[in-house]
Amino acid sequence: MRRTNPLLLVAVAVVAGIAGFFVDQVLTGMGQPTFTPSPLLPILLVALGAAVVLAAIPVRRATAGTAAPVDPFRALRIAMLAKASSIVGALVAGFGGGLLAFVLTRPVSPSLGSTGAVIAAVGGGLLLVAGALVAEHLCTIRKDDDDDQPGPDEPGYGLSHSD
Repeated sequence: MRRTNPLLLVAVAVVAGIAGFFVDQVLTGMGQPTFTPSPLLPILLVALGAAVVLAAIPVRRATAGTAAPVDPFRALRIAMLAKASSIVGALVAGFGGGLLAFVLTRPVSPSLGSTGAVIAAVGGGLLLVAGALVAEHLCTIRKDDDDDQPGPDEPGYGLSHSD
């Protein structure tokens, strides 16, 4: 498994930002109120980020040799959850950024409640990305000294073994 590419996260955020802007554009064009995310969304995103990091800590302890071994499939599942969470966080942050860009470019000043909810959603998405990237880092292992296949010395850089 390769580490999450930052360009992927940026691309997801940009596409989601464009989508968020156009969703508000269409809603306003139809005479509907602009989209406002739930106030619980940032709380759930931060909780998910914390849960991913907490799930990755035992994997890091096991690879450092300070705890009992962890099932490799469990470690892989946590690493994949971290990767998926970083993409979801970039998606939410980008979509919220698009909503915020639309609201702030209107001649009418936006209400504080809707703007605050959008800003909180963007912050929650960014915190989820940060937590997921930390968890992904915690799930990487260094090459063993007894590996018979050449691999990188540092985790996550280049191909490992016979990928």
